[in-house]
Amino acid sequence: MPNADTAALLADPVAQELLHAPIPARLAYTWSDSTPRVVPIWFHWDGEEIVMGTPPRAPKLKALKDGDRVAVTIDSTDWPYKALLVRGVASVTRVDGITSEYQQSAIRYFGEEQGTAWVSQFPTDMQMWRIAVRPDEVAILDFESRFPSALSA
Repeated sequence: MPNADTAALLADPVAQELLHAPIPARLAYTWSDSTPRVVPIWFHWDGEEIVMGTPPRAPKLKALKDGDRVAVTIDSTDWPYKALLVRGVASVTRVDGITSEYQQSAIRYFGEEQGTAWVSQFPTDMQMWRIAVRPDEVAILDFESRFPSALSA
């Protein structure tokens, strides 16, 4: 359960805009050789977790394990830049079929018709991995009232 500050930040209009925007998240995790990795990835915000679906041959699954600490950033590309910075613990589980969150992501990114077509190309007996991150640390940058600490006086 997020603390009150985390919950308030996740309810902030900037956070809500980014959590529902058709832009990918960036998932940061530690590779098996202890070096950092960051990958762009579709996501779905279910109100409590940032949920990502990935196929079983995804390289990140060689290193990312259930219970690992990860970071997720969702950021805009237009000035004034907005960024939602999240840290939490990853819940990594195998799922039979396409995860509902992956399907919801495809529809958000592509629209109803193309998103449904995208998901329908996969075999119905496919397995996916569901990566869910429950935020326990959250920060927002909006370059209007919330700046990176290096720019704040």
